[in-house]
Amino acid sequence: MSWFNKRIAARLAVVAALAATVAGCFQPMYAERGTNGEPALREKLQGVEVPPLKLPNGSREARLGVNIRNTLMFSMYGSAVGGPPTHRLLIRITTSRLSVIVDPATARPDLENYGIDATYELKDNATDKTVLTGTTFSRVSYDIPGQAQRFAGSRALRDAEDRASKVIADNISQRLASFFIAGT
Repeated sequence: MSWFNKRIAARLAVVAALAATVAGCFQPMYAERGTNGEPALREKLQGVEVPPLKLPNGSREARLGVNIRNTLMFSMYGSAVGGPPTHRLLIRITTSRLSVIVDPATARPDLENYGIDATYELKDNATDKTVLTGTTFSRVSYDIPGQAQRFAGSRALRDAEDRASKVIADNISQRLASFFIAGT
């Protein structure tokens, strides 16, 4: 065996030894039970109540609020109903639109960015104390076809809103899962 092969074998042995020492630390996120018998993540997430967002009825933001709430509930419960509520998740959103490219001849936007900024707060129902706060955002872009295609522009905006709201819901869901697994 040459010195080069011995060196590779030594490196592989070190990597295998390091992997063996941390192999017991791994805990599947969606396991049936935790490593020391505590409830699984799915059971903890089912205890999170997501009340409707406080937004003006009939507004575009109200539709986004329903979309974010439904996506969150589906990712946490797998349905529209969770278990007995132990926590309450309060969410506030603000939206923005920014014209990125403007047609110089007509002064109409050709490309816009749509953004959602969300602030969320997880409260313990037993003590009514805030146990987790955070912010997240989403920025998506969409094309606006020519001025004769108003419906296509409106539909592009709606698709951008849906994509942005899904990103917000996924970010909040992942942060809640991290909180319930790690406790921070």
